[in-house]
Amino acid sequence: MTFMEDCRKGVPEYVRRAAESEPITAEELARAIAEGRAVIPSNPIHDPEPIPIGEGLKVKINVNLGTSKDNVDVDKELEKLKMAERYGAHAVMDLSTGGDVDGIRKTIIESTKLPVGSVPIYQCGLEMARKDALIDMSSDDMFDSIRKHAEDGIDFVTVHCGVTKAVVERLKKSQRITDVVSRGGSFLTAWILHHGEENPLYAEFDYLLEIAREYDLTLSLGDGFRPGSIADASDRPQIQELIELGELVERSREAKVQAMVEGPGHVPMDQIAANVKMEKQLCKGAPFYVLGPLVTDFAPGYDHIAGAIGGAIAAYNGADFLCYVTPAEHLGLPDVDDVIEGIVASKIAAHAADLARGIDKDIDLEISTARKDLDWETMFDKVVDPYKARKFRTEKNIEEEEACSMCGDVCAIKILKDFLN
Repeated sequence: MTFMEDCRKGVPEYVRRAAESEPITAEELARAIAEGRAVIPSNPIHDPEPIPIGEGLKVKINVNLGTSKDNVDVDKELEKLKMAERYGAHAVMDLSTGGDVDGIRKTIIESTKLPVGSVPIYQCGLEMARKDALIDMSSDDMFDSIRKHAEDGIDFVTVHCGVTKAVVERLKKSQRITDVVSRGGSFLTAWILHHGEENPLYAEFDYLLEIAREYDLTLSLGDGFRPGSIADASDRPQIQELIELGELVERSREAKVQAMVEGPGHVPMDQIAANVKMEKQLCKGAPFYVLGPLVTDFAPGYDHIAGAIGGAIAAYNGADFLCYVTPAEHLGLPDVDDVIEGIVASKIAAHAADLARGIDKDIDLEISTARKDLDWETMFDKVVDPYKARKFRTEKNIEEEEACSMCGDVCAIKILKDFLN
């Protein structure tokens, strides 16, 4: 019996735990999961903490980890995982493509109680490329890879089921600047163009649902044709794929399998709300998982800021799950410091959206009250990055000074404090 089936029969204890820190009741959360408007990614083999994602809930953030061919250091990835937990990420994805990929994945799963996701076709494609050619992947290779990840305890998988022959034909007719920037999307597009056959993940979607049911695996329906540049945002290939994904969401619900939908990508600010509302309409309220979105191509080295701007707008308009973006986006594999910067930027975006929706307003009120009282320690305990805030306070101020070195004796709060009292 899948988790969605459990929620259609009542309110499991797991859901009650998940709802404790959310703005909706356990009964409302169970109903949202039963109807497919929320998910709790949880493979029983891993049994992570219950993190709910979806309608009416706090916005969640995901952190990508993983080695590359040129950077194979498991200890560094575990340090990134530690930072993800310390700074309040809600899930991590292992996207490793270098070294002992199976061993790295298992180590990450064993090292955290956060839900862990993966993209099985990455490993499948790379293994085929090393042996022969990426396009020689078979249907069995793709599904065996998904099953292997599920057997290891992965809680949610990105599967690019919407990369179909029809959408590939649409792509060929388009005038896209950046074609396909999704790695999984490019693998499958190349496969379709070479073989002239339908994407097995789409053609055999019922088999994928069988695997998902067996392991209670949450499907993250990947956006293989997400725009990789502002010029390509909201174009026909992107929207046609989204229509396909909406149909697959309904098939997932019929099979009682949890599913969420991935979204763009690079989107200018004026198009973000429409993109979110379109996903919610076409996918019947399925949780929306967005990469950023980045609001400009202008910011390499600062793409975590471009992503946080887009993430805040997307989340306010209904996106449920933000995939963080680091300063190293488009430039190289992020290091630990990049990961921290990316997490903090996405956390700020998520909280700003929650705040505007009336959620967690008490946090800002407590910080403001502490700031008025010049109560630094209470403020540090509440802020998004207490480590950096304390560091700045220590390094930029005279220890015994009550105010900060920005204003010193002419601190506005300090001047009025005695008079107002």
